[in-house]
Amino acid sequence: MKYLKYMLLFVPLSIVGYFLHWSSSLMFFMTCLSIIPLAGYLGEATEEIACHTGPKFGGFLNATFGNATELIIGIFALKAGLIDVVKASLAGSVLGNILLVLGCSILAGGLKHKELKFNASLGNFTATMLLFSVVGLTIPAVFTFSMPENEITSKYESFSIIVGLILLLMYVVGMVYSFKTQSDLYGVEHAEDIEPKRSLISSISILAIATVFIAIESEMLVSSIEPMTKSLGIPEMFVGLILIPIVGNAAEHSTAVIMALKNKMDIAIEISVGSCLQISMFVVPLLVIVSTFFTPMSIVFKPIELAIFGASVLIANQIVSSGKTNWLEGLKLLSVYLIAAVGFFIIN
Repeated sequence: MKYLKYMLLFVPLSIVGYFLHWSSSLMFFMTCLSIIPLAGYLGEATEEIACHTGPKFGGFLNATFGNATELIIGIFALKAGLIDVVKASLAGSVLGNILLVLGCSILAGGLKHKELKFNASLGNFTATMLLFSVVGLTIPAVFTFSMPENEITSKYESFSIIVGLILLLMYVVGMVYSFKTQSDLYGVEHAEDIEPKRSLISSISILAIATVFIAIESEMLVSSIEPMTKSLGIPEMFVGLILIPIVGNAAEHSTAVIMALKNKMDIAIEISVGSCLQISMFVVPLLVIVSTFFTPMSIVFKPIELAIFGASVLIANQIVSSGKTNWLEGLKLLSVYLIAAVGFFIIN
C-alpha cells in the first residue's frame, strides 16, 4: 500500500482536468490511475474493519464490498447507457480474476517455491459455485438464440430480474454455508491474518471517503470512454473486458501475488476465486436489478463472453481442485488471458 499514496495525486489532477476540459484520452487514463489507489484504500479499510468486528462480520464485509469499485463503475455506466461496456467489464472481471490474478499468483509463487500446496476442499466448494454461476448466466442466452436481438431486452427484462434474484439468493445461501464449512472463501481466515493498523472510526472514515471519490472518478471515467475509443480507435469491448477490470482490481491483484510469494496460496485463491464469485453471483444480478431505474439491462451475455467465461472456469477448477500447482500452470493461465486480450483488441 505504500506506493498507492503517491498515485493519489491523480485524484485532484483528474478533477482539475475535468473542469478544464482536457482531452478525453488523457482524462480516461488519469481517472484510471486515480481509481487504482482509491480501490486499494477501500479494500484495506474493509479488511481493517473486519479485524475490529470479528471474523464472521469481516467475512460478510469482504463478501459484500469486495468488488465495490466494479459495482460503482457499473452503476454510472448504466446511467450513461453503456450497457455493452458494463457487460464486458463484468465478464472481464471474471476473466481477469481467474486467468490474470490466479495466473500471476501461481507463476510468482511457483517460481519461488517450486510447488504450491493449498486446501483441496476449498477447491471442491468453489468448483461447484463457479459452475453454477456459469450455468445460471448461460441459460438466459440459450433462450435468445432464435430471437431477434432488438427484442431481447424488452422480452427478457422480467426474466433477467428473476434469474438475478435467484443468483443473489444462492450467493447469500452459499455465503452463510461457507461461514460454517469453508469460511476462508469469503475472507474469514484472511481477516484473522491481518493485524489492524488503524482504529475502527478511522477505517470507517477511509471507507466512506474512498467510496465517495470512487463514485466521482467513475462518473468522469465513464463520460470519457466513448470519445476516447473513437479518438484512439480502441474497441469498446477491449476497454470493458481488459482495461476497466484491471483498474478496478489492481490493488487486490497485487495482494494475491504477494500472498503467493509468501507461500500462502489459500489466501491467493480466496482473493481471486472469491472475487470471481462475487462478480458473477452478486454484482451481475445486482446491476441487472439496478438497471431497471435507468435503461433495463438483460442478463444475456454475448456468446464469446460466455465461451471465454466457461473455458476459464473449467481451467481454474482443474487447477484449484487438485490441491497443488506449479509455475507452469500459472503460465498457462496467463497465456490464455493474453490470447483473449489480443483477440478482443484486434478482431472486435
